[in-house]
Amino acid sequence: MYLLEYLTPAILVLAVIISAIRILREYERGVIFFLGRFQAVKGPGLIIVIPFIQKMERVDLRVITYDIPTQDLISRDNVTVHVSAVLYFRVVDPERAIIQVEQFFVATSELAQTTLRSVLGQHDLDEMLSQRERLNADIQNILDEQTASWGIKVTNVEIKHIDLNESMIRAIAKQAEAERERRAKVIHAEGELQASKKLLEAAEVMSKNPQTLQLRYLQTLNDISSENATTIVFPLPMEVLKSFTDLKIAE
Repeated sequence: MYLLEYLTPAILVLAVIISAIRILREYERGVIFFLGRFQAVKGPGLIIVIPFIQKMERVDLRVITYDIPTQDLISRDNVTVHVSAVLYFRVVDPERAIIQVEQFFVATSELAQTTLRSVLGQHDLDEMLSQRERLNADIQNILDEQTASWGIKVTNVEIKHIDLNESMIRAIAKQAEAERERRAKVIHAEGELQASKKLLEAAEVMSKNPQTLQLRYLQTLNDISSENATTIVFPLPMEVLKSFTDLKIAE
């Protein structure tokens, strides 16, 4: 009976000591409040928190990955798109992350959703598809500036998917096909123009040197003779006809 009377206080003291012990990992910090007032940021390692007098809020300093839910927005050129993204951020000041904002994770995630819609809604669809890196940087800078007072550092923002409805996908496909046809016609026209210039230069050279015309005629005959054709039509140059005419006149 006497032994039990001595053991009970000892057990209570031991329980209080055990409950006062906190172990924080290397990536954790403890924000200590003394009677409701901020006292210090402690950790990592073993720390003592006096029960009923001190209270500790545990804060994780590792980078947090947050998948921003798909957001429906309208681009500047009135196209409805569905955009999803991923946000990377971490706590750099545990004191402000606990004191300055209630549930910093929820606040940062909600701010990321509204900022994503606000920034992308100011751009055309073509800019969203072709300038993702610049848009990622713009969203990151805005979020980092607004969360700095909360002790939060936004390290990166990445747009993952930009989805369109079926009618818009077909319209974009038609636009791309028309653009390819336009480029093909332009390239063909440029080739025809270059070819006509070369033919004009060749004609000028042949007009100044009749011998080149004869050489070209012989080359053409050689090309025709190498083909498997049953009937061959030989072009007769005007110089040959002129020579026969001159001979007849001389007779």
